[in-house]
Amino acid sequence: MTKKRLYLIFTLGLIAGYSWLAYNLWRQHAVNNKPVCFFKRTTGIPCPSCGNTRAVMAITSGDFYNAILINPLGYVVTAVLLIFPFWLLYDVTLQKETLYKSYLQFEKTVSKKAIAILLILLILLNWIWNIQKGL
Repeated sequence: MTKKRLYLIFTLGLIAGYSWLAYNLWRQHAVNNKPVCFFKRTTGIPCPSCGNTRAVMAITSGDFYNAILINPLGYVVTAVLLIFPFWLLYDVTLQKETLYKSYLQFEKTVSKKAIAILLILLILLNWIWNIQKGL
C-alpha cells in the first residue's frame, strides 16, 4: 500500500469514527433498542466489536471500569482516535513518513504466524466475552 493511500484511508476512517461518536453523543438520550450492528441484526449474536461505541463513550466520560466491561477493544479504538490525528498531522505537516513506516513494521510483525494466532485468539476471546455477557 502506498503512503498516500494509507493516509487517505486513515483520514477517512478518523472522520467516520469521530462522526459516529458525535452522532451517538448527540442521540445519547434517545431510546433506541434496535442494534446498530448489521451482524447482530442478522444473526442475533454480537460481533467482536459490538459495544465499541459505548466503551469509547464510557472512556470519554471517565467511566473506565464499565468501558472495559462493555468491550475492551474500546480502549484500542480510543487510543487510535486520540493519537492518529496528531500523528497524521505531524507527518503531513513536516513531510515525514513515521506513521507509514510504523504501519509497514506492524504489517510485517502481524504477518508472523505466532503473532497472527495470538491476535486472532484475543479477538475470539473478546467475541466470546461479548456473547457470554449478552451484549
